[in-house]
Amino acid sequence: MNNTEFDPQRHIPVAGEMRGRVVLVTGAGDGIGRAVSLALARAGAEVILLGRTVRKLEAVHAEIEKLGAPEASIVPLDLERAMAADYDAVANAVEERYGRLDGLLHNAALLGTLTPIEQYDVPTFMRVMHVNLTAAFVLTRQLLPLLRASTDAAVLFTSSGVGNRGRAYWGAYSISKFAVEGFTQVLSQELESTSAVRVNVIDPGKVRTSMRRQAYPSEAIESLPTPESLTASYLALLGPASRGVTGQRFAIQR
Repeated sequence: MNNTEFDPQRHIPVAGEMRGRVVLVTGAGDGIGRAVSLALARAGAEVILLGRTVRKLEAVHAEIEKLGAPEASIVPLDLERAMAADYDAVANAVEERYGRLDGLLHNAALLGTLTPIEQYDVPTFMRVMHVNLTAAFVLTRQLLPLLRASTDAAVLFTSSGVGNRGRAYWGAYSISKFAVEGFTQVLSQELESTSAVRVNVIDPGKVRTSMRRQAYPSEAIESLPTPESLTASYLALLGPASRGVTGQRFAIQR
């Protein structure tokens, strides 16, 4: 059932609301991924930290440990170079340790370059499309049996304002996010009547992250909202608050 009245920005986190849930976050080493991982842990979730840089994942793991939250797991995976066996290994490890998956946040992404299509470097285009779309597809596909094993699972994709309305020079990033939104719509319809898995997409808007600085190097980034200020919406869409809400796009309004 779609609930057009649901607004994740109205969500007020409740202590322990994610207790007993197992949630995997990609790009968990910094930015929004780090902030959401810590918020999930504070709310009682067992968080699986997936990312490319082991040092960053270990730092987040240590922060979660200091919180006294449920122990997190680290999954080092370079989405640009991962092979089929690597995705299988992730799914097997999650199944062996947890037996199911209650949440999957696709947060990892590459920006690429802000370049006219006519001049866009082909290898860069392919890298961005692979990490932002193909890797997300493969990881989701391999983890779907574990998501189906949950009684209430959520898949949350990350989009952008340029994934909803194209903008000149945003090239592969914009195109990949359009595709992610289409993927969300297709998958949500396929799973709605055959499982307890809901699928939504979030556009976090302008956020104080390294990717934002890369895209807008002259911007006063300190004036932008921090990743930590967004976490309530992510908890809402990954937790019980959004049960029954699927196939929707949510844009953070400020």
